[in-house]
This record gives sequence, C-alpha cells and structure tokens, in this order.
Amino acid sequence: MKPSLLLNIIIYILVFTACEKLPDSNRKPNVIIIYTDDQGSIDMNCYGAFDLYTPNMDLLAATGVRFTQFYAAAAVCSPSRAALLTGKTPLAAGAPGNLPSIKGRPEMSTDQVTIAEVFKENGYRTGHIGKWHLGYSKETMPLGQGFDYSFGHMGGCIDNYSHFFYWNGPNVHDLWENGVEVWREGEYFQDLLAEKVNDFLEENQDSSFFLYYPVNLPHYPLQGAAKWRDYYKDLESPRNMYAAAVSTVDEHIGILLSKLDELGLRENTIIILQSDHGHSMEVRTFNGGGNSGPYRGAKFSLFEGGIRVPAIISWPGKIPQNEVRDQMAVNVDWFPTLLDLCGVKFKENQFEGKSLNLVIQDNSPSPHEVFWWYTNKNQWAVRQGDWKLLKNPIDPSNKSPLEEKDSVFLVNLQSDPGELNNLASEFPKKVDQLTEVYTDWYVMLE
Repeated sequence: MKPSLLLNIIIYILVFTACEKLPDSNRKPNVIIIYTDDQGSIDMNCYGAFDLYTPNMDLLAATGVRFTQFYAAAAVCSPSRAALLTGKTPLAAGAPGNLPSIKGRPEMSTDQVTIAEVFKENGYRTGHIGKWHLGYSKETMPLGQGFDYSFGHMGGCIDNYSHFFYWNGPNVHDLWENGVEVWREGEYFQDLLAEKVNDFLEENQDSSFFLYYPVNLPHYPLQGAAKWRDYYKDLESPRNMYAAAVSTVDEHIGILLSKLDELGLRENTIIILQSDHGHSMEVRTFNGGGNSGPYRGAKFSLFEGGIRVPAIISWPGKIPQNEVRDQMAVNVDWFPTLLDLCGVKFKENQFEGKSLNLVIQDNSPSPHEVFWWYTNKNQWAVRQGDWKLLKNPIDPSNKSPLEEKDSVFLVNLQSDPGELNNLASEFPKKVDQLTEVYTDWYVMLE
C-alpha cells in the first residue's frame, strides 16, 4: 500500500472517530423528573429548612429556577402522580383519589395519554424507576403506559429491604422489572434505584431519553441510610428519622448528577425535582417529621401545607440560573412545559396544565388565573388570584382549631399565607363567586 494512501486512511479514521464523539446539535434534550414522596413544603435547605443537609437538591436550584408558589394537583399520592403524567387534574385523569395496592387491579385508564407515550412517539427512550401507584394490572403498569423500561414497586409503599408491602395482611412482595416480579431481598431499595438509573443512563446515552424517577422517600417507612441516621442523631424524633430519609434521597440525587457528568450529558438534560404533596403526619411516620413552614396543613389537606410543594427545574446554560419564581404553578404544567422546551408540538387544549416556559425564561405572569382541587364531592378547593376557597377543609397539622363555621373557609393568601383567618362571613359575595367558578369546572368534567 502506498504511504500516501495509508496516511489518508489513518486521517479518515481519526476524523470519523472524532466526529462520532461530537455532540449532536440537533439532538433533543433529555428529561428527568425526580418525584419525591411526602416531602414537606419547605424541606430543602434552599427552601429554608436549615436543619437539613441537601447539597444536591440545592445544586439543582443553583443551576435553574426554584418556585415558591408551586402546587401538587392533589394532597395524596396516586392523584398527584396521575396529574403529573397526564397534564390534567386528577378528576379529569380519572384518578381523583388514592388507588389500592392490589395485584391485578387496573386503575388509571390506558385511554389517558401519558407524558411517556408522547416522548416515546417523538423518538425518546422512556424509563420508570421507582414508585408507581397508578395501576397493578399488566395494561396499567408502566410498560402499558408508555415506558420502555420499568423497575420499582407498583403499590403505595414498600419496606426498603424486604420489598414487601406491609399494610393489611396478607403481606405482599412488590418489586418488579419490566412487568416481571424480581427478588432482591436484603438489598437497600435506594441503592437498587441508583443502580438501575445508572444502567438506564449508560444504555441510552446515545439517544434522547425521558426518565421518570419517583423515589419512595421520605414516605414511610422512614428508613434512611445508616450514615444519615447517625448524622441526625441529635435531632428530636421524629424529625431525625425524617431528615435521614431526605438526606438519603439527596445523596442519591448526587449519584445521578455524577453519572450525568461522567457521561457528558448534564448540559443537555432537563431535570425537574418536585415533591408529590405535603409531608405525612400519619401514625406510620410517627405523627410527623416534615415541615410545612408557615403553611397550615399536611398530606391529605387542601390547606397550603398539603399541596404547596418544593419544585425546581434545572438546565444549565439553557434556562436562567439560581433564580426564583413566585408565580402560581401546578404539577400539571410540567407536561406541556417539557414538550415546549424540547420542541415537541402539542395542542394546548389537550391539557389543563399550561406551559411555564415564559415564566421560567422571562419571569412572565402565571398562566393560571384559576385552579381547582378535588378530593371528593364534599371536600374541594379553588384558587383565583390571591383568593382561595376551601370546602370542608381538614388540618392534620392542627395549627388552629377548625369550627363548624369553617366548613366554608375563605382566605386571601397575600395577606394570610398561613390560612388562619376565615373571611367567609366578611366576603359572602366572594364565596359565591368562587363557588360558581368551582362548580362550573366540576360540572364540565362530571
């Protein structure tokens, strides 16, 4: 072979190899949604919980936008997740309440179009790693709802070591991979999730991917890692156990971020971090541990402490960095927002959520004039502007006694963010007006 020909071949190989490693400027951004479970309204250091160590959550806030009036569309697990994945209120998504953790039970209908299905249709690899709680039949488990890969538990909660669902007997093992039951007894669930997340990232690093990463902490059982139980040993109980669970989640977010950096994917990856609703005060979580800060209520309550949640979007170099947005936003907004950011076309009327792109990029006003929450026919809430009306509210936090007259509870969140003063008797016309706003929405969906 002539030396000049050999040299040309070598140059071609080197150039071809180099080009292969160049980032594809036309490649759509990756998306990761980290959905924590029962994390209180202010339970990150960057939200003011200074007794918590959450450097990786705080890093996401520093490399993106942090919301201060962000809501879950429900105050309990299943409907919040249905809202996230469909871009609709839980009532419209057909999952207005918590769904049972019973094998074989279909729950959220496959007629609903999920964010995973839309991303998959647009060439994304889709993965679910963590908690599901939206259906326990073949067609309503993750692989039937748009996910290419799934690992985690299908019910509401599991023990992090045995992977059993302990509630009313008989106890049920609940750990699945791609629709097949798997056994990893004795292995810490948070570490298993990190293992599967890293595998998913490695396997899909050369294509755009959507990863839904709903961790199951700080939901009970409060089984934080030993290093964090020791770190918080001087905190009072149950805050010490809850804090250990939060920092365990934070540490595993750090593992995810390190993997993205290692693979060179971080700058082309949008990450959302949000709690599914407020902290639990159930007996299984020792009647507390979380912190709603100035807000009244907790999980199950439509007071702010049950539905106002920490929420962050991070995309280094592509959206504003280390900024705060005070506009009202809701988890139903992530679906259209992500499609907007990723350049995927959609029709606005297919969602009750609204794109937050202009809020994030330009600090524009909230796209929501009004929003509604439905627990059942007798328990609901509606917010319009600074006014909020609650019907038959409950307050697990017991920040103030509720009396019979409080079955209709009107509050102005601008002047009373703690929702301690019922203004219903002072502003009966506002009660009537907000009741009509809620009724019109409910009748439209019924």
